[in-house]
Amino acid sequence: MDSEALREHLLALLDAQDAHMTFEEAVADFPDDAINMRPPNVPYTPWHLLEHLRIAQWDILEYIRDPGHVSPDWPEGYWPAPDAQATPERFAATVRAFQADQKALRELVADPATDPLAVIVGTPGHTVLREVRIVADHNAYHLGEFAILRQVTGTWPTARRA
Repeated sequence: MDSEALREHLLALLDAQDAHMTFEEAVADFPDDAINMRPPNVPYTPWHLLEHLRIAQWDILEYIRDPGHVSPDWPEGYWPAPDAQATPERFAATVRAFQADQKALRELVADPATDPLAVIVGTPGHTVLREVRIVADHNAYHLGEFAILRQVTGTWPTARRA
C-alpha cells in the first residue's frame, strides 16, 4: 500500500467514516442541564468524559508534533478533578478544543510531507500511524460510551429518539 492510500485510510478512520458515530453527532444538542449529571453507576459526568477525550487527543497530537512534549501524569492528568463542574461555556470550549485538535491531526495526516510510517523523533519507535490508530480507537470507544450515557439519561434530541 502506498503512503497516499494509507493516508486516506487514516483520514477516514479519524473522520469515523466507516463504522463510528462522529463526535459532532454524539455531542449535538446536548442539554445544558445534563452537563454535570452523573449517570447511574458512573463516576464521571458527560463533560468529564468529553474533557478526557480532549486531553488524550491533545496529548497525542502534541506527542507527534513536539519531541519535547511532556504528557500529563497518568491517570489523573487525563481527567478533570472528580468534583470539577462545567458551565455551558466550558462544555462548549471543550467541544471546540477537541474539534480544533482533531482538525490539526487531520491536517498533519493529510500533509504529503508526513510519512505515516516514519518513526517520531524522540520516541521508542512510535509512528504517526500508531498514534492516529490510538487516537481513533480511544475516541471511538469513549464516543460510544458517551452515546450510551445519552441513551440511559434520555438526553438525545427528540428527533434522534424517534
